Amino acid sequence: MKEKKQIVAITGGCGRIGSALAEDLLKQGYKVLIGDINENKLIKIKKKLKSRNIEIFSGDLTIKKNIDSFISFGLKKFRKIDSVVCCSYPISKEWGTRFEDLKENFVKEDLYKQLGATIIFCQRIMKYFLKKKKGNLILISSVQGVQTPKFEHYSNLEMNSPIEYSAIKSGIISISKYLSKYYRNRNIRVNCVSPGGIKDKQPDLFVKRYRKSCNLKGLLDGKDISKLILFLISEKSQYINGQNLIIDDGWSL
Repeated sequence: MKEKKQIVAITGGCGRIGSALAEDLLKQGYKVLIGDINENKLIKIKKKLKSRNIEIFSGDLTIKKNIDSFISFGLKKFRKIDSVVCCSYPISKEWGTRFEDLKENFVKEDLYKQLGATIIFCQRIMKYFLKKKKGNLILISSVQGVQTPKFEHYSNLEMNSPIEYSAIKSGIISISKYLSKYYRNRNIRVNCVSPGGIKDKQPDLFVKRYRKSCNLKGLLDGKDISKLILFLISEKSQYINGQNLIIDDGWSL
């Protein structure tokens, strides 16, 4: 029997992974709701994709009332939500600061927006999934949630991998495993995807260094990650639950 296509909601829909995933989902016949704080980008993406099967929601999804509005909006437009993919990546003004120069207020902001708000989002969507008696939640972590950065890649460059990023991404993996077990026997799946580095106009020297740690490609594209998420959304992954799936072209080996 042919698999019936789902309704998929994506937070951080304007990002590299979220936008690539939305495009791929639409090509495969899914209906998609994308949420992001950047309304102008949302409008551009909707115009670019030219599909009746996409809806957009503009709002800060680190705020509880906006999360509830996002879910309600999706239900109003599509009557249900089958899967949710959390791609949001909200950062403070001083994101990327060296460890020695970190300031308390910005650390608090980043830890809440990327980790605390994820917990609240999960709380709100789980409330709906329990009512629906079915659900599929996919969180996005990073290889740096399972392994320390390769600091030599950043040597003499005006960039670094923040300690908060490693702490946050480790936490995302833990949230996934916790919720998977917490909602066992409830027909709800929770998994995590941990990508390697994604192309984002990094300096050529960093790109070359990074490539040497990989097996085939080096820095990945949003489309590379989208393929794995599509698998987790599909019924082909029905009994994959509570897992952290790494896609990093061998960077973590």
